[in-house]
Amino acid sequence: MELRSVEELMDLLYAGRHQHALKTAALLRRSRPADKELQVAGLVHGIGPVLGPGDEAGGALRAAEAVRSLLGERVFRLVRGDAGAADDDVLRLRQADEESRTAGLDAGVLEDWRTVLELVAARNSRLGAVD
Repeated sequence: MELRSVEELMDLLYAGRHQHALKTAALLRRSRPADKELQVAGLVHGIGPVLGPGDEAGGALRAAEAVRSLLGERVFRLVRGDAGAADDDVLRLRQADEESRTAGLDAGVLEDWRTVLELVAARNSRLGAVD
């Protein structure tokens, strides 16, 4: 499945474990406030089970492929977990994912992230038009 809009992505996020996703993204926002793509990768990395219930093994790849055209190559590589996608960024995403499982922080609501998702999608759209 290829997502074509932020609205479709928001629907998937609401259908999944969005509290975990919110905490992961919030932790990344705290550690890397200027890196919106890394934060968004933290937000969307867990949509794989919603896209293909029962297939945990392929979840990361399914999530990455779903957001690729909407959010760009870097988010795709981060969600997929590529070692070549700046190793420290992939590592930081994994750390935030683990930390979010026990973090007792108020991570807000999904609507707080709509604007960030739209900004990353718009930037990706402009870059795609140039390439």
